[in-house]
Amino acid sequence: MSTAISIRLPDALAREIDHIADETERPRSFHIRKAVESYIEDFADVQIALDRLRDQKDAVVSSRELRKSLGL
Repeated sequence: MSTAISIRLPDALAREIDHIADETERPRSFHIRKAVESYIEDFADVQIALDRLRDQKDAVVSSRELRKSLGL
């Protein structure tokens, strides 16, 4: 099941999406959906990282310690 959502984009951005759609022979909605999916995944990753930074029990490892533990 899917839900239709209406958005308003600047003309330049809409033209870029149209160009990508033409080049890939895929509809605009495909590329917009993929962009939103990517944004949501990135947002979730940031939230996890922030939660870990705020967790006092989660140890912070310096880059030097990480390299040493990996034998680099």
